Amino acid sequence: MLNYKKQSNTYMESGKSQNRISYGTTIHGDVVSEGGFRIDGTINGTLKTTAKVVIGKDGKVEGALNCNNADIEGVFSGKLIVQGLLSLKATAQITGEVTTQKLAVEPGASFNASCKMESGIKSTNNSKKEQPV
Repeated sequence: MLNYKKQSNTYMESGKSQNRISYGTTIHGDVVSEGGFRIDGTINGTLKTTAKVVIGKDGKVEGALNCNNADIEGVFSGKLIVQGLLSLKATAQITGEVTTQKLAVEPGASFNASCKMESGIKSTNNSKKEQPV
């Protein structure tokens, strides 16, 4: 018999899924989800999620982003609210307004934003009855 070990998938166990915006894809508008995002394309609008967002090297977000944690390698311009850790990689380019609890910036990242760091950031994602912005 084969010895099969069940691997833990935190997204599936918590009922959340992983969403991917691929290179060459552009979304204009507002996106609301409980699942995480990997963005290698472009979003022009608002993205709200209770999970983690990763903006890849080719990814670009213009507008507003509200999430739990974020890793940014690409370009972000607008209003960024991160309840936990915002991690900016060396290739990141950030402009606009940032509110986060924790901030990690690698050397080489471009950070031209006003930044407010506070604990207990209130998310606008908590209400199930919330309407898209």
